[in-house]
Amino acid sequence: MSQAEAAATLPLSGLRVIEFSHMVMGPVVGAILAELGAEVIKVEPIGGDATRQLVGSGAGYFPMYNRNKKSVCLDLKEPRGIELAQRLVANADILVENFRAGAMERLGIGYDALAALNPRLIYCSEKGFLSGPYENRTALDEVAQMMGGLAYMTGPPGRPLRAGASVVDVTGGMFGVIAILAAIQQLHLTGRGQKVTSSLYETTVYLVGQHMAQLSVTGQAAKPMPVRISAWAIYDVFETRDDQRVFLGVVSDVQWLAFCKAMALDELASQERYRTNALRVAARDELLPLVRGVLKSFDSSALLE
Repeated sequence: MSQAEAAATLPLSGLRVIEFSHMVMGPVVGAILAELGAEVIKVEPIGGDATRQLVGSGAGYFPMYNRNKKSVCLDLKEPRGIELAQRLVANADILVENFRAGAMERLGIGYDALAALNPRLIYCSEKGFLSGPYENRTALDEVAQMMGGLAYMTGPPGRPLRAGASVVDVTGGMFGVIAILAAIQQLHLTGRGQKVTSSLYETTVYLVGQHMAQLSVTGQAAKPMPVRISAWAIYDVFETRDDQRVFLGVVSDVQWLAFCKAMALDELASQERYRTNALRVAARDELLPLVRGVLKSFDSSALLE
């Protein structure tokens, strides 16, 4: 099967996406749709998207999140540019945008205007916030991580820390794709498109939702991950004899017995106070040093076999 034939079998093959986007969250939506087989045309300003020129930690943004797309440069500040944009959208199935709130409407290419032109259009807006007092504010991934509590949960106490990837941008983009796929299904049923929206802040709230639920269930606020009360007794990074680090997670009673067998820890396996995960968590302060001592006697290569 040729590459073209393989592409034709992808689930979104035959769909056209027009993408008005910059930075990460909007481009993520288009990148995933392209991976699923859609034809994605990215509208860039004259001179190209600014992320093409980023350096440092931003140098990978454009190639990572804009692969498998076509590009066209339009001056959306000029009537001719808007006319060409409207012509592109008239024959499109999906539009993706993550411009500042209200920008698309001011340009004359907001949802209402384009839905009148193309009633089957699925219009995905990626924003900083959903409806509410902040809906017209802009945001960035790191801002959302700080506002939503993810940075608090990531860093040590008193030192909020950005996660090691653009997790909110990427997850927000994924939520946008989920919304688009749901809208495609509704389009099959109703024959009409619709507007769907995803946001950075609400994505962050979803990511830290488990910690809010923890407070509701236990009455105790979640501690940052470096000092958290783990759900499992053995779920940590351990040093090895050759001064390397390995991560070990034992998350079930069956795994505990398998670990003890592999490490020849029959005595630990037989002790009642370590029989269940809850008991092991309660005894974590005494159990972890024992496990650390055992793993320290192995080279990392032996543990990873």
